[in-house]
Amino acid sequence: MIRKLKPADTKAIENILKKIPNFKGPEVSVAMELVNIAAGNPGQTDYNVFVYEEDGKILGYHCIGKRPLTDAVFDLYWIVTDPDHNNKGIGKSLIQHAEQFALQNNARWLLIETSSTEDYAATRHFYLRNRYSIISEIKDFYSPGDGLIIFGKYFNNKHN
Repeated sequence: MIRKLKPADTKAIENILKKIPNFKGPEVSVAMELVNIAAGNPGQTDYNVFVYEEDGKILGYHCIGKRPLTDAVFDLYWIVTDPDHNNKGIGKSLIQHAEQFALQNNARWLLIETSSTEDYAATRHFYLRNRYSIISEIKDFYSPGDGLIIFGKYFNNKHN
């Protein structure tokens, strides 16, 4: 089941983030900053967090929001699954849910940013398998040798 974040979910999300080898302290801190904003301010709409729950246990989440200063562009800020539960379709369910959320809010684009390093190769393949295209690359963005890759999916809807 995918549902909206509850304040009590934050510790479970933090525990999942800390299990992921690619996420160092700064990544976990940034991810938790968005989760905590969503949990502590239910009226805000910048960061919409949804959790994947099975048998009362959180196994993943995504955080999505409308990009400021755009009329219909959404960012998928984070999509995370518990590494102890990989290859169960959780990530696919979460990305489909994010797309439905974006479409329900009249999105034209859904953008996702990630690293160009080899550590993120599986992540990039996941986005490609889910029909996202690479729409931009910036070399040496995060640090020398670690570029930014922006994936996007364009939705043909009433904006066209």
